Order: sequence, then structure tokens, then C-alpha cells
Amino acid sequence: MEKKHKSCGTSSLVPMTPKKPQQWLQVVGHAGSFHVGDYGTLLKRFCKREQQCYLRLMTDTLRPFVPAYHGVVQRDKQDYNMMDNLLTHFNTPAIMDCKMGSRTYLEEELHTARERPQPRNDMYEKMVAVDPEAPTAQERAQQAVLKTRYMQWRETLSSTTTLGFRVEGFRVSSSKLVEKANEDCHTNFKRTKSREQVMEALGGFVESRTHIVWGYLRQLKQLRQVLEASDFFRTHEVVGSSLLFVHDWTGRTGVWMIDFGKTVALPPPLTLDHRTPWVEGNREDGYLWGLDNLIGILENILPLS
Repeated sequence: MEKKHKSCGTSSLVPMTPKKPQQWLQVVGHAGSFHVGDYGTLLKRFCKREQQCYLRLMTDTLRPFVPAYHGVVQRDKQDYNMMDNLLTHFNTPAIMDCKMGSRTYLEEELHTARERPQPRNDMYEKMVAVDPEAPTAQERAQQAVLKTRYMQWRETLSSTTTLGFRVEGFRVSSSKLVEKANEDCHTNFKRTKSREQVMEALGGFVESRTHIVWGYLRQLKQLRQVLEASDFFRTHEVVGSSLLFVHDWTGRTGVWMIDFGKTVALPPPLTLDHRTPWVEGNREDGYLWGLDNLIGILENILPLS
């Protein structure tokens, strides 16, 4: 387990209410990666690559769309990146994590897997639990699969490859007691692949509240405009990053980019348009293609007028 903690993992961890910051709910990702800090901050287990991204983002036009970064702090001899807790101003919020892009692995991970293959038993077990026919004869003999093979296979099940994003999980807003909050968590989206299935999932999150959908659409279209002009975005391969959606019963909505542990600066003068289909070597990640599809599906949720 300790190895997982040292990686730049992805998670959406949030407090149940701003008034009780010591309580939180982690929708997806590795347990133990986060702590709720003081004064509306969140501590995320330190990752050098993520720190470098946040330092760059604080001076980029994307700054309003990412949590404000406050440097590195230490707790119990462990370093953490400190950033704004995005839920501080929401009241018992609904939250959703959408992983953006047409792939969730870096090109450098493919190279490493080829040069130093390390078959994993745990990922083989995860694979056969979903589809016993998925492993090759060699993988069955080894009872193990490479991490990149598992990730590429995993993406063929979801809308990552078909739409350029996937729903990782969400929690609907609830007036129930905090102890029962897990009843409102939905994380079973591994096989949510078609446009119709994704629309159904997103509809479940917004609970047919048209004003919430309109709020998200306004912010996503603003984000798209800023992304298309951002120096940071143009010069980085953005992989494994998520959009965090938040709303509450008052109608307040918010969308932020989170998780930059796999976001890599490109060697100059290379730039990306984030819509061109990926072929190994071009570094394209499909982020804007996914955002276009996400916006289109949310627009289809709105009633015809």
C-alpha cells in the first residue's frame, strides 16, 4: 500500500460540510492521499510534477479554473501540496469527478513498460473480475498483466476512447445524516461507454435540475475558451486530469480542473491542439475533444424549448 501513497495518484476528496472540516468523503482514488487543512485548505500528498504544474498555472489564464496553490507543508513527516478546498463555500454539495482525455497513460509509461515490463497480478485479477475472456493466453499463464495493458483495456470499456472523457464517480446532494452519505455515492461507471449511457449518468447527477445544467454549461464554455488560448495548456500533455463538478441546493455551481500528477511539459517547440486523434508519438491527449462532447451531452439534457 505504501507505494500507492507515494505516487501522484488521483482522488476527489471533499469534506461533508464546511462546518465539520475533519469529515470528508473520497469518491475515487487512493485512500490516504488527502487531509483537510485549516482555513479552507486541502492537503494533497506531495507530487513534484503536480507542484510544478500548479506553480505554472498560478500565472496562467487558467488560474480561475484550478484550485489556488499555497505551497508545500509537512504533516507527520510527510510533505503535502496545499491548495484551496473547493467545497468551502458550498452547502452539503453534490460532487462529480470526470476524467478528461482520450487516454489515461503517458507515452513515457508505454516506453517504460516495454523496456522494463513488470506484469501485475492485482491488475490481472481486476481484469478477469470484469471480463474473464479479456486476458490473452500468455497473460492467463502468467496470471498477470502490464499496467499499461490494463489501462488501455480499461479504457475500451468506458467512454474515454469513444467520447474523450468518462464519469469516475459522483455523490448527489443530500439532506440525510452525514453517516448515510455513502448511500448517495455512485462509482459503478466502468462500463458506461455509449453517449446514451453517459447522458443517463450525467442526468442522475444533476437530477433533472435545468438551472444546474445551465450553470455548468456556462462555466464549461468559459473554460473551453480559456483553454484554447492558454499557454500552459498548449504546451502540456494533460493526462489523467479530471474536472470536478460541484453544486448545492442553493443552485450554486462550480467546475475546476484538478489532478495534474500526469501532466507533462512538452519539449519546445512542440504544441498540442488537444483535439487531434492520438497516435503514439504525437502526444495528443484528446482533452478538448472530450470537453466538446461533454458540453454537447449536457446541452442534450436540457428540455427542448
